[in-house]
Amino acid sequence: MIGVTIGKNTIEELANYIKRNTDPQIYPSIKIEEVKNKKIILIEISESREKPVFFKNHAYKRVGRTSPELKSAEIRKLAKETGEKVYWDEQICREARLDDIDWNFVRTNFIPLYEKVCGKKVEGKPLDLLKSSGCIKKDKPTNAGILLFGKEPQTFFKNSYIALARYPGKEVFGEKLDYKEFTGNLFQQIDSCNNYIVEHTTLMSRLIPGEVRRTDIPEYGRFSVRELITNAICHRDYSDQGSKIIIKIFKDKIEFYNIGGLPKGITPENITSKQYSRNPTIAKVLAKVEYIEELGEGWDKIIKEHKEHPLKPKLPDIKSDSDTTLVVLFSTKEKFEEEKYILNERQKYILEKIKYQGFIKSIDIQKKFEITRETANRDINYLITLNLLKRGGIGRSTKYILK
Repeated sequence: MIGVTIGKNTIEELANYIKRNTDPQIYPSIKIEEVKNKKIILIEISESREKPVFFKNHAYKRVGRTSPELKSAEIRKLAKETGEKVYWDEQICREARLDDIDWNFVRTNFIPLYEKVCGKKVEGKPLDLLKSSGCIKKDKPTNAGILLFGKEPQTFFKNSYIALARYPGKEVFGEKLDYKEFTGNLFQQIDSCNNYIVEHTTLMSRLIPGEVRRTDIPEYGRFSVRELITNAICHRDYSDQGSKIIIKIFKDKIEFYNIGGLPKGITPENITSKQYSRNPTIAKVLAKVEYIEELGEGWDKIIKEHKEHPLKPKLPDIKSDSDTTLVVLFSTKEKFEEEKYILNERQKYILEKIKYQGFIKSIDIQKKFEITRETANRDINYLITLNLLKRGGIGRSTKYILK
């Protein structure tokens, strides 16, 4: 044993090299150890459930001291023998025990919600419910079981949490206004993160012309925010613990960064028409208690909410590569400010009246609001400068219509 020189980024570069060149991707455990005062690298790789694993588009086998390539017939045979896909969240969490499940959360939080949504009482034991949901196998928690119901999921999967940063401007610049990490099980992460975003984004109010009541307008669609948090939780690649879900709140947008690109066949263009789940067990459990849309209708509802929003926000932007997905929600606050300060209540009334009867006269405005002719004409002229109205006729027969 001659030892190796360990640089600052040796471990990270080696892990990325292995991950980048294997298919299905391999996530090794890499450690530095000393043997007789010499540093060595210890790489541990668990057996893959999918076989064969390709390295740089080639598959190999070990024969004595050699590593010849697998022949096509051998590849087909291996693929046939292990053809049933085993998802990461379905696999047993090897280090976990039943004691690592938060049974109090299951009994006092999950089961009451489950019964409320399903409309029927759970007759069996909590253990049986989790077994039937794929969260426990062979009396051991699965990866999904630990993430959904574990006492401390981050003990087993250190980066399975949401990191949120809030900035004062439109870009990452200067001091953050706030930084939060939402940990715990997946239900707790979704609820805590959603509550924070609702509390720290604007709820705007405006008067309905001619009415006393006000209408509240959220800066971001409430369903869209919660659905994107849940989507990130549900569809992230948990087998890659190199990073975490990241949310950035800016003055004009919210950015949702997730680990794992869009699955094969799913694109930003067809995301509303195609359905895929990277973690089917997690998705199934979340759907049972209506945290996500079971039929994959979440994106349809996000688009619908945007189109029905009073201020017509820009539709979400989706970008994805092989490793990450970015979704951007756009704020409506600037549109509200424009609307709020450009038109006062009299000016809004003028436009509504013309839409209703086709025209308006200055005297109509004076009588309606009990104002002078000069004030009414000031409002009219302002709308003309905005290119919204035009004048017809002269003298007392002057009328104003929409341009």
